[in-house]
Parts: sequence; structure tokens; C-alpha cells
Amino acid sequence: MPNTQELLALKCTHTETALTHGDINDYLTALSGWSEIDNHIVKNFKFKNYYETTAFFNAITYVFHAEDHHPEITLTYSNCIIKFDTHSVNGGKGGLSLNDFICAAKVDAIYQQSFS
Repeated sequence: MPNTQELLALKCTHTETALTHGDINDYLTALSGWSEIDNHIVKNFKFKNYYETTAFFNAITYVFHAEDHHPEITLTYSNCIIKFDTHSVNGGKGGLSLNDFICAAKVDAIYQQSFS
């Protein structure tokens, strides 16, 4: 079973391989607070104010650029909701790949280091 440190050490790569439901459940155990919803992994990060929310957003966008893996993001005054999936898997129909969990672990690390 993977752990957070192992995910943090990995780098995203182009993939067309979707994870199985068993793999997804294993990777979810390595992350805190993430849920699988409609072939996405989703987490709501909460903040004290808009300044903290946007500071977090700016920090995580660097990760997405560096990993070349970009989630759907909803930003409000004190919440940042992140939804990951990989469009290239399942013959272009989308689903979850290892890349989603790598980026989720890196987002969690930024949040824990700076905002918790």
C-alpha cells in the first residue's frame, strides 16, 4: 500500500492507464480528507479569509505547472475545492491515474506546511 512520502517523491508522467478501483482505494488511504466522487478525487480546503485562500491557490498552481497536471478548482472567500482526474485515460474518456494522487499529496503538503 502506498504512503504519502512515496507519492511526494514521484513526478507526473503522461499516461493513458487508469487505476483500478482497488488501486484508487489504496491511494486514498495514503491521503487525508480526499474523496472519490464521479471519477474524480475531491477535497475542500478551508481558510480564515480570502487572502489565505488566494495565497494557497497561488502556491498550488506552481505545482500544477511543474507537474503538467491541472485540476478543476473552485475558489471562494474561504474555500478552495480541488477536483483531480486524468483526461487521457480510458481511451480519452477520463478517470483516475497515479498523477492525480501525486498532485493531491503535493497539495496536501503545501497546505500542512503553510496553512494548518
